[in-house]
Amino acid sequence: MKSMKDRTGTCTRKTKETEITVSINLDGQGENRISTGVGFFDHMLDGFARHGLFDLQVEAKGDLETGCHHTVEDTGIVLGKAIAEALGEKRGIKRFGHFILPMDEALALCAVDLSGRPYLNYQADFHASQVGDLDAEMIQEFFYAVSYSAAMNIHLKILDGENNHHMAEAMFKAFGKALDEATMEESRVKGVWSTKGSL
Repeated sequence: MKSMKDRTGTCTRKTKETEITVSINLDGQGENRISTGVGFFDHMLDGFARHGLFDLQVEAKGDLETGCHHTVEDTGIVLGKAIAEALGEKRGIKRFGHFILPMDEALALCAVDLSGRPYLNYQADFHASQVGDLDAEMIQEFFYAVSYSAAMNIHLKILDGENNHHMAEAMFKAFGKALDEATMEESRVKGVWSTKGSL
C-alpha cells in the first residue's frame, strides 16, 4: 500500500513503434527531464509538471519518421500508468480537482476525478493542424490515453482563445493544477473517499 510519503510511480512500455519510460513523483517540486523527440510536446509536459509540482522524467523513442502519433499517444498511456502506480489505493486524497487557467487571451478549464472510471470530455477547437511540431489532434489523443490508463475522469475545455500555442499550453497547465489538487492529502479522510469503499 502506498503511503503519503512514497507516492512515486514508474512505467516502461516497449512496442515495435515506441520505447517509453516515465517516472513521476506526485510530491515533487516540478523538476523534470523530458525527451520525446517532439519539441512542443516536451514543452507541454514541462508545463504540466512545473505547475502540478510533479517531478517528472520522460524518455521516449518513437518512429517519428511516420509522424508524432505513436510517440504522443504511447507517452499518454505510460504516464497514466505511472500516475496510477503513484496513487496506489488513493487513501486520504481529495480525489477531485479543478482549475481554470488563463494564458493571455486563452482560458482553459480542467476538472478531474480519480474515480477509477476512465472518461474524457474534451472540447477544443484549434485553428491550425499543427502547434509547433505537434499535431493538434494529438492533444486529445494524449489526454484520452492518460484518462484510460490512469482510470481517471478528465473534463478539459477551452473556454476562450485564439492563439494555438496559448490554448494548448493553458490546457496542459490546467491539467497539472487540477491533478495536483486531486492528489492532495485530505486529513479528515482516513480511508478512500467513496461511498463504495474503493476507487
